[in-house]
Amino acid sequence: MQTELVKIDREQMSHHIMKRAGEILQNGGLVAFPTETVYGLGADALNEEAAQKIYAAKGRPSDNPLIVHIADMEALGRIAESIPKEAKALAEAFWPGPLTMIFRKKECVPSGTTGGLSTVAVRMPSDEIARELIRQGGGYIAAPSANVSGRPSPTTAQHVYEDMKGRIPMILDGGPVRIGLESTIVDLTEEHPVILRPGYITLSMIRSITGEAEVDRGLIADNSTVRPKAPGMKYRHYAPRAELWIVEGPMERVVSYINEKCSAFPGTGIICTEETREYYPDGVVKSIGSRKDERSIASHLFAVLREFDGEHVERIYSESFDTQGLGQAIMNRLLKAAGHQKIDVSEK
Repeated sequence: MQTELVKIDREQMSHHIMKRAGEILQNGGLVAFPTETVYGLGADALNEEAAQKIYAAKGRPSDNPLIVHIADMEALGRIAESIPKEAKALAEAFWPGPLTMIFRKKECVPSGTTGGLSTVAVRMPSDEIARELIRQGGGYIAAPSANVSGRPSPTTAQHVYEDMKGRIPMILDGGPVRIGLESTIVDLTEEHPVILRPGYITLSMIRSITGEAEVDRGLIADNSTVRPKAPGMKYRHYAPRAELWIVEGPMERVVSYINEKCSAFPGTGIICTEETREYYPDGVVKSIGSRKDERSIASHLFAVLREFDGEHVERIYSESFDTQGLGQAIMNRLLKAAGHQKIDVSEK
């Protein structure tokens, strides 16, 4: 299959190109497109066969649910069995934006889109290209991240092309994404809102709207026996080809431990920050940004993980980035990428 990589200008969006992309979706095909979070791999969410093509292109387990992307609130009522008052309040506050909400689904949403679940995950992206594609494609686009399953999520069209060349007919290139981490996922089918995947919309932001809300206790646990209710809960994700370990503890000990490993294994990869870069004289060192700017760290995470694949390193050690804000989302992704391999140097 020939994969067409098409540049799109948000300021002067080509109606012809967007219409053609929409026709591909309406005919059961796949189109990769930018959102404000990461690039998505889209198919008609109400077409069972089209949804199955996503799983095939990604090499993704079919019990891993897909997120349905919509462009207006009217569309939500056609696929959600009921819309709780908390969901309406969250939508008013954060839609369009990087928030996914889980509802009981209506029969029109096929099980191929929901991974066999009776619930459906729904999001309204803020990216103009994404919203126009949704309209042109029929109003409902199922779209996980546009990468081969398990690989770091794509934040540029080139990342998508590396993974999807020959697998899909079209990639819409809208340039680098703004946020760089997938959306926050909140389950609205429980008594109180529950965050199943952390993201740009934090727990404190959710609570400021709904009052009560909590984080799923199994969020960062490696429990492969639980059927995933939301994307990214069950399987290893975001992983570079090299083995990755996260080193936790006082920064001085973290730096010392990583430098010891670099001495023992030349060519080791290191993920650090601008504040600590100068402390690593050896290894393949990549700064993910400044600890003073969590948004910068979030936006660079997946790109840095992909860069290591080109360096041909066999092992990578990363500093920890756990904080109360976006740090939780960053650590969630790093832990998934590392297969939950952590080293605590607090007592060493």
